Amino acid sequence: MTTPNLAPNQDPASPFYLHPTDNTASQLVSIKFKGEGYGDWRRSMMISMSSKNKLGFVDGTIAKPDPTHDTYQAWMRCNDMMISWLLYNLDGSISKSVLYFHTAREIWLDLEDRFGFVSGPQPFSLEQQAVEISQGNHNVAEFFT
Repeated sequence: MTTPNLAPNQDPASPFYLHPTDNTASQLVSIKFKGEGYGDWRRSMMISMSSKNKLGFVDGTIAKPDPTHDTYQAWMRCNDMMISWLLYNLDGSISKSVLYFHTAREIWLDLEDRFGFVSGPQPFSLEQQAVEISQGNHNVAEFFT
């Protein structure tokens, strides 16, 4: 709930609020996304963005207001911060590929389109890797029987 007398960018409960320690080079998750493990990276980013009350900028629940709306500048500022966070938490080549999107939501959707799928060979590859796991001279099935 927002405080009625504070501007949205001054109210800590508002998604438009940026804490003084928020900066463009914030590493929100422990590992930058390099093209593998998208699901884990995505989940970690969502937790981090939610903790900063900014998840709505990527999930679409905080839509871009009309330029004449009183929250437009605050929205633009937060969107730019979100873009910088996303870029900083992506590997260089992936970061460059989304650099010219105008909203954090556009970047998020592009990443989802490119990396958020499970291909047919992927589950097979994972199953094959699981079968090949061994403990000493025994495979997993032999080790646990």
